[in-house]
Amino acid sequence: MTHDPTTRPERSLLLVDDDEVFLRRLARALEKRGFQPVTAVRSVAEGLRAVGADAPAHGVIDLRLEDGNGLDVVEKLREARPDARIVVLTGYGAIATAVAAVKMGATDYLSKPADADDIVNALLADTEEPLPPPSENPMSADRVRWEHIQRVFEQCERNVSETARRLNMHRRTLQRILAKRSPN
Repeated sequence: MTHDPTTRPERSLLLVDDDEVFLRRLARALEKRGFQPVTAVRSVAEGLRAVGADAPAHGVIDLRLEDGNGLDVVEKLREARPDARIVVLTGYGAIATAVAAVKMGATDYLSKPADADDIVNALLADTEEPLPPPSENPMSADRVRWEHIQRVFEQCERNVSETARRLNMHRRTLQRILAKRSPN
């Protein structure tokens, strides 16, 4: 389906998240900030139907949903409307998943909990802005190691044995690392 600019206003928005309370609260907050109409759905299947019916100008899509991966909705929205601004939300923040989201067509990637102002800023950000200055607090060596392990784990399609082999690490050691929270 090709986009007809007369069918949807430029502030149209699709929200996809399986947390019903968060979804309703975010929908209300974004409506108050000028996004109209807001379509809020709780699954990949509903998100794909919503995009197929009429592709919105903006999308806020959770990465992990009960019935699949939110990147499927990102890809369909990008195909239906190449100019769409899409923010991917996730509670499982890692560089590997952020890279995957951007490759699939996301404009930005935010870790939960993200508030409505952060989301609006990401949706409306000027893409021509210069790069931000280097961080005052760069990642620790432990965090860099953890991010690398997460990236290889995602590349191996979350297969622990294959990841351990590629990292030249014992499988149980890798499982212990994966079970822990990310270091600061």
